[in-house]
Amino acid sequence: MIDDLEYNTEREHLIIPEYGRHMQKMINYAKSRETKEERDKLAKAIISVMGNMQPHLRDVPDFQHKLWDQLFIMSNFELDVDSPYEIPTKEIYEERPEPLKYPQNFPKYRFYGNNIKTMIDVANTWEDGELKEALTYTIANHMKKCFLNWNKDTVEDDVIFGHLFELSKGKIDLRNSKEELSDSTSLLRTKTKYGSTSKKGGHSKKNTPSNRQRKRY
Repeated sequence: MIDDLEYNTEREHLIIPEYGRHMQKMINYAKSRETKEERDKLAKAIISVMGNMQPHLRDVPDFQHKLWDQLFIMSNFELDVDSPYEIPTKEIYEERPEPLKYPQNFPKYRFYGNNIKTMIDVANTWEDGELKEALTYTIANHMKKCFLNWNKDTVEDDVIFGHLFELSKGKIDLRNSKEELSDSTSLLRTKTKYGSTSKKGGHSKKNTPSNRQRKRY
C-alpha cells in the first residue's frame, strides 16, 4: 500500500496549476486515445468541465476561445483534435515580447510629467480654431496645477505661458494673451473626506468638535 503513494516531487509538473492535477490527467488521457473521434469527444467534455471551474470568465469576451487555448497549452500542444478556433502554436507562446519603449523624459520641467508633452504634441497637429484654443488653455491650466503641486506656492501665468511656448517649440504662443488662467487657490482646493472643499493644509468646519452631534443616553 505504501508503494502506491505518490509524492508531489515525483508527479508531473502542472502547466496551469489553477485547474488542478485531475484536469491535467484528463488531458493526458485524451492525448493517449488512438481515434480522433474519441479525442474530439473528450476535448469537448474537458472544455465543459473547465468552464464550470472558471465561472467568473463567462462574462469575459471570447470565453470559449480562451478555454480552448488553455487546453492546448496544458497538453503541451500535443493534443490532436478539431478546434472551433485557430489552434495556437508553441512558438507563439515562447516568443519573447518586444521591449517596451520608455517615454521621453524632460528633466528641465520634470514636474509637468510626460503626458503634458504628449498633449502639446497633439494640440500642434490640430487646425487653428475654437477647439484648439480651448485645448491649449486646458493644457495651460493643467500645467499650472502641476507646477503648484510641485512648488506649493503661487505662480504667474506668464511663467506657464513661457514654459508652454518652449515645450511646444514656439508653435503655441499665449505669452501676449489677455485671458487669465484659473486662480491658484481654486487649483489647490481639494475635496475633504466629508465631501466639502478646503485648501490643502486647512481644516473643514465639519470636523470641529462644536459641530459634532452629542451622544444621547
